[in-house]
Order: sequence, then C-alpha cells, then structure tokens
Amino acid sequence: MPKTFAAASRTDRHFHPRAQLLYATAGLMMASADDGTWVVPEGHALLIPPRLPHAVAMHGAVAMCSAYLDPHAFAAVPERCRVITVSPLLAAALAALAEEPVLYDEAGRGGHLAALVLDEVGHAPETPLALPLPRDPRLRRVCLGLIADPACAEDLDAWAERAGASRRTLTRGFRRETGLSFGDWRARARVIRALALAADGRPAGHVAAAVGYRSRHALRATVGRVLGADGPRPHDSV
Repeated sequence: MPKTFAAASRTDRHFHPRAQLLYATAGLMMASADDGTWVVPEGHALLIPPRLPHAVAMHGAVAMCSAYLDPHAFAAVPERCRVITVSPLLAAALAALAEEPVLYDEAGRGGHLAALVLDEVGHAPETPLALPLPRDPRLRRVCLGLIADPACAEDLDAWAERAGASRRTLTRGFRRETGLSFGDWRARARVIRALALAADGRPAGHVAAAVGYRSRHALRATVGRVLGADGPRPHDSV
C-alpha cells in the first residue's frame, strides 16, 4: 500500500491486527512506541509487531509503502520493532505486494509475495537505528531528558543526581534494560536526532551543534561509530 506524506506530518497513535513492514522509499520516518523510537531512512524498513500502539512522524517529504503480514506466518511472532536495510529483492517484492489488496489471497499471488517478503525479512540483519527506552522510571527520566536536549553535556554523575539514583545503578540499569552503556545510548540518541534534523533540511553545521558537537567532523566520527561504514548519513558532507 504506497502512500505519500508532506514534510512534518504525522500519524495518530494506532495499531494493526497484523504485523506491519513500513518501508521508506523517500524521506525519513520516525516511529515511536512506549518501549522506544526507531528511525527509518530511505531504503530501510521497520517491522512492527501486531497490535503494538505506535505513531509515525515524517521528516522531509516521505514516500512509503506498507505490507501487512500474518503474524502466524512467522517462525516466531515478532515481539519488538526492528529496522532493517531493504535488499533489492525485498524492495521488488514489496512493490509487487503493494499492488495486492490489503486482505490478499494467502493461497494466491499475494500469499506467495508475502512469503518471499517474510523470507527476506528473516534474513535481513538488524540495524542500530533503534533507541530503546527502559521501564525503570529513573532510567526513563534520564533517557527522556537526553532525547529532549541531545546537546546537553552533563555527565553520568550529573544525570544520576537528577534521577535520584547512584552512578552504579544507572550504569547497570542502562546495560540491563537497553543493552547499551550510558555513553553509547546517548551517542545513538544524538545520531538519530541528527538524521531527523538533516531530513528536515537543516544545514550540517546546525545539525552538529543541535546534537552537542562542535563540528560536523566530530558528528561524522560518531555517526560512523554508531551506524558503521555502510549506514545512512545525515548529509553527504557529514
């Protein structure tokens, strides 16, 4: 189901009875749910579990298509969102599946295309374009503060004092609930915000300053460390 959205538009919070694969063919989408945020640049897709309430914000003019997949067709029903890079084969299968009705014939062409999509999704490596949110209210307070002000330079001790927790509690909590250290989580939050700001058309220097870096070269180094050599970049110049 292909759709286009104007820059800065967003969807209301909603869910789908089937699993959804949300594929960005142009622009950048930012999806949010209670347990995290996921950025979906052009050429990437977000797998959303069935019945997960979420909202999507558009950065830049967005073109996307959705595939709705029977959760029982998965070897294991997806329980969390993940962002994948869309291979050429998956892109072609999604384009063809988009021509089928939403309630496609599972024994016909739509079902065969969906099976191919499922196979490609199952083999696609997960990207680090996700920002998990912890459940612990103290950790969550820290994370929401960093999301609201990614340029904040306060260290872990300062955030621990704000949260009313010890440094050790925050350190262990971040690892346990997000799988990341405090420093790695903050770096990822900054990179994700940088991608969104760049998609909104902000200049490279402004983007770097807005997420706490003195130069675009410093931001470039962090982007490379967080997303890898083949990951998306906020600007061609970053």
